[in-house]
Amino acid sequence: MIKKLKAPSTLSGKLTLPGDKSISHRAVIFNGIARGESKIENFPSGEDCWTTVACMRSMGVKIKSSEGKTDDGKTLVISGVGEEGLKEPGEALDAKNSGTTMRLLAGLLASQPFLSIITGDKSLRSRPMERIIKPLRAMGAEIYSKGNNSKAPLIINGKQLQGITYSLPIASAQVKSALILAALHAKGTTILVEPSQSRDHTERLIKNMGGQIEFGNLITTITPQNSPLKSLDICIPGDISSASYWLVAGAIHPNARIKLSNVGVNPSRTGIIDVLQKMGANIKIENQRWEKGEPIADILVKTSKLRGVQIGGDLIPRIIDEIPIITVAASVAQTGTVIKDAAELRFKETDRITTTAQELSKMGASIEELSNGMIIKGGTQLQGTECDSKGDHRLAMTLGIAALVAKGETIIHNAEAVNISYSTFWQDMETLCPS
Repeated sequence: MIKKLKAPSTLSGKLTLPGDKSISHRAVIFNGIARGESKIENFPSGEDCWTTVACMRSMGVKIKSSEGKTDDGKTLVISGVGEEGLKEPGEALDAKNSGTTMRLLAGLLASQPFLSIITGDKSLRSRPMERIIKPLRAMGAEIYSKGNNSKAPLIINGKQLQGITYSLPIASAQVKSALILAALHAKGTTILVEPSQSRDHTERLIKNMGGQIEFGNLITTITPQNSPLKSLDICIPGDISSASYWLVAGAIHPNARIKLSNVGVNPSRTGIIDVLQKMGANIKIENQRWEKGEPIADILVKTSKLRGVQIGGDLIPRIIDEIPIITVAASVAQTGTVIKDAAELRFKETDRITTTAQELSKMGASIEELSNGMIIKGGTQLQGTECDSKGDHRLAMTLGIAALVAKGETIIHNAEAVNISYSTFWQDMETLCPS
């Protein structure tokens, strides 16, 4: 799909965003193994989360829309397997492009009494899996994979696991969540220590579902479950990562006012707001409230004058998915920006340091690659040109927002990549742009 865009004279309107991708994956997995029936509202239509749904269905979990129809992308009803347990899948589980699906299910399957195989698309099969295999093996898991036990597919022969104390080398919510899932069915307590804060949706959900978990000060302690988790109805908050594109768009466009409703503002995820406000963005957080242990709010952003900042350290895990779009804000800011400590970007759907720098440079941005980040000059008038998402959903959306302030026409190849996480992105853009 090719998308052609020109900068609009104004950006104005109100958006309700798709459900948070991270919470949605977890809501399906945890309710899938819980006792009872749950209703999940505002479930996103992006491909990644439906990949998790398909995998859980393959293991005997009944998941349907509230109306009993085929998948509607909004409300799910999940009948958890509870004491009955998951069933051995009849074929390999396909995580497609979803690293969250593969890594979390690996933690779940490590203790199940059957053999399972998890594979994915070419991109996912190239991403590092040793980071979950090593600690799961330390718990007694029997896991084999390609690339000297570092790349998918994963072959998992479920075993009785033992609790461990483990210090994560990097802050990773996916690795932490995989180990928490394994620890729920292990013998003995598991203690996980993080080098810095990563998103904590897993901990919050399990706590609300009756799980024996304590967390805070970078330490998570899990006591094994004697009974299944209790099912939990939840309305998924709007995805802060999806919100990040409109926050940047509203801040950098010369005539903008955008309101985003019901957005998740979990402190482990709001680094994008912290960065933009530090850059001088006119952002207001309104109507703060709670949804099943998760804070939500409305966010208003208006045209702003941005300045460059230094970004690195403990902030990086809180903005790792938002760095490409932050690069757009940095390119048009009045002064330069330096991003460091973000080498993890090289192991995403694409090498996001290289692809972001290459594609935005085509539009006139001045970006120098570092091994673990970028130096962005700032003060750039972006120019419309032909560019390519490389099949990376976050790069596709980043280029779309850059096009809103570029001179001339921008042509984005492989624009359909947005379907992986935010299938209505282009429609929402039209909502904000006058015809």
